[in-house]
Amino acid sequence: MPNENPEWPFDSPPNVACLTVQSIVDGTNPILVVTRDADDGMWQFLTGDVVNTAEAMVVSLRSMALLDATLLHLADVQPGWMAWRKDRGAPWERRAIENPTHE
Repeated sequence: MPNENPEWPFDSPPNVACLTVQSIVDGTNPILVVTRDADDGMWQFLTGDVVNTAEAMVVSLRSMALLDATLLHLADVQPGWMAWRKDRGAPWERRAIENPTHE
């Protein structure tokens, strides 16, 4: 579905459900890893640590973009790709997500 809002750079709507963790939402940890699931394009915003499922949260894409404006630079990340950075101020890097079951 093409983006009909020129001010919203993502191909997903602002209210699309995304996965993250409580420590990102409460500001304890920065977003260091962003993934888009290959099968459904779902966004995930993570710390880079192992995810404790008790800390997992479903939030809107808009809320994540408001939390960290650098995510706007990742609006063109396609399903099956990821972006990461070393720390909050580092530049984002990108690559395709490897699927070990298809290697």
